[in-house]
Amino acid sequence: MAFMAFMASNKCSLLALLVLSVYVSVTTSRVLNEVSMSDRHNQWMLEHGRAYKDVVEKQRHFEIYKKNIEFIDSFNNGDHKFKLGANKFADLTNEEFRAMYNGFRLSSTDDSKAKSSFKYENFTDVAEFVDWRTKGAVTHVKNQQQCSCCWAFSAVAAMEGAIKLNTGNLISLSEQEVVDCDIYGEDHGCNPSFTDGAFKFIIQNGGLTTETNYPYMATQGTCNMQKTASHAAQINGYEQVPANNEAALLMAVANQPVSVTIEASGSAFRFYSKGVFNGPCGTELDHAVTIVGYGQDSDGTKYWLIKNSWGESWGEDGYIRMERDVEYAQGLCGIAMQASYPTI
Repeated sequence: MAFMAFMASNKCSLLALLVLSVYVSVTTSRVLNEVSMSDRHNQWMLEHGRAYKDVVEKQRHFEIYKKNIEFIDSFNNGDHKFKLGANKFADLTNEEFRAMYNGFRLSSTDDSKAKSSFKYENFTDVAEFVDWRTKGAVTHVKNQQQCSCCWAFSAVAAMEGAIKLNTGNLISLSEQEVVDCDIYGEDHGCNPSFTDGAFKFIIQNGGLTTETNYPYMATQGTCNMQKTASHAAQINGYEQVPANNEAALLMAVANQPVSVTIEASGSAFRFYSKGVFNGPCGTELDHAVTIVGYGQDSDGTKYWLIKNSWGESWGEDGYIRMERDVEYAQGLCGIAMQASYPTI
């Protein structure tokens, strides 16, 4: 009996030791993971020049960063056509990101300035691949920073392309002039607005000056009338691409860069790194970009080539390839819903 009691006692002790060992192992692993994640966060801060005002703020952003990194790592371990990366947005919530870096809203009035015609309606000579960068019709990737004026960048990029194709001159034009000086319509500096309003302002303004003459400041300032006295380029109108029609959008892009709006607030889009993006995303339009070409990936996936305004460190050197010819009329992320281009 004493022997059996001794063995039972030993079994209980061994079980307790086993439970304790597992607990210590799990706890240690969790601590090591926290240390590893903390090291990653510190390295990320160095890479992106991020600094926080105090320990409390750093801890809050660390928790957000950790959650975003877990999402990125989990996504990249799956089978997808594109990859994600821990870019400069990795310590922001979706709400913070959307407030800072998106900036499109629908117009509250009918747009009578757009021509009702679509001049590419009967265009049939659509090339299989188009990349307006190779034709010298696209300026460098710009960075709107924490100013919600993507609408200005999208419109100006489309205008730069149109000017090049009509005059032979590629001129980097001033988004800051649009942000500072378009104060009488529905556009409001660093607040969300719509691209057609930017075209309307440029026409009424008699054109735009160069980026060099009126450089971007990432904030709304007072309109500098001295800098706007001489305009480097002009447009005389703009047209809207028939809505919810990727075939019509293809005809337009085959002829010039086109301003479009998309839903870009999802985590997959925000952390896009490379490949052909195919969602998930909806059609709640909140960001304006510029289509500068289209093509087909090696696996046969057709895509739009898009210039963004989040700097060269985002995506594929500032660009994203988004799947085209999808099964729904609005296009991926609503890309075919609100498209327009300037005319000269």
